[in-house]
Amino acid sequence: MHRSLHYLFHTRNHTFIVLHLVLQGMVYTEYTWEVFGYCQELEFSLYYLLLPYLLLVVNLFSFTLTCVTNPGIITKANELLFLHVYEFDEVMFPKNVRCSTCALRKPARSKHCSVCNWCVHRFDHHCVWVNNCIGAWNIRYFLIYLLTLTASAATVAIVSTTFLIHLVVMSDLYQETYVDDLGHLHVMDTVFLIQYLFLTFPRIVFMLGFVVVLSFLLGGYLCFALYLAATNQTTNEWYRGDWAWCQRCPLVAWPPSAEPQVHRNIHSHGLRRNLQEIFLPAFPCHGRKKQE
Repeated sequence: MHRSLHYLFHTRNHTFIVLHLVLQGMVYTEYTWEVFGYCQELEFSLYYLLLPYLLLVVNLFSFTLTCVTNPGIITKANELLFLHVYEFDEVMFPKNVRCSTCALRKPARSKHCSVCNWCVHRFDHHCVWVNNCIGAWNIRYFLIYLLTLTASAATVAIVSTTFLIHLVVMSDLYQETYVDDLGHLHVMDTVFLIQYLFLTFPRIVFMLGFVVVLSFLLGGYLCFALYLAATNQTTNEWYRGDWAWCQRCPLVAWPPSAEPQVHRNIHSHGLRRNLQEIFLPAFPCHGRKKQE
């Protein structure tokens, strides 16, 4: 078990990429096989039904770019150029620090990824779903991937829910009655209605439950990722800054000699410039011009 977990989460492998594509394929197969056909029979708008496929195309394109794009790997060739991209804050990112593994000077906002075994410029996190680090050069693709994945899950959920509600209304199921095990007559309630729909359309209801849960999970993470982008923070910086706040917590007793330094986000320059930095990242050639 330990070896399996280490292989899945601490080594570069394609397991989660395959799992991602399988789950996405299963959802869209069920959507195409049943929901799309039923909705066409009920004369739903074709543009409405084709929207999940449009989102799928954009999602797979951005997913591929996130997987294959260099996140900003720091090497001896570009080490000096990266050192001039961001300012050192001397708290979270002090000057003249070398990576103990790569033996390279660490530019501000960089971090060594233990999974990929390289240092990444503006390191955000390592994502097992794309088998790659998320850094300065592929964070834009990752945000588009996350946005379209959330939107596609939500769209499939909305179309499927609309179909089931339309079906219930057309057949007047909510006005029906049923007899329980004790022989008592009851008006159709929500629980019984869901049970009836599950027995009638088990795959659609199961898929709907999956994409609804997925939509909420992805939506929450998307909001967090957009917050980081708007404030020009990385996940690594947010986590380390939160830990620095814990060090200043009065409920924690720290030695007098170990006075924690206050971390301040010096890289946020307004919403427009922060988003511009995400979607128009600085490349080494920019750094060379700045150095000259």
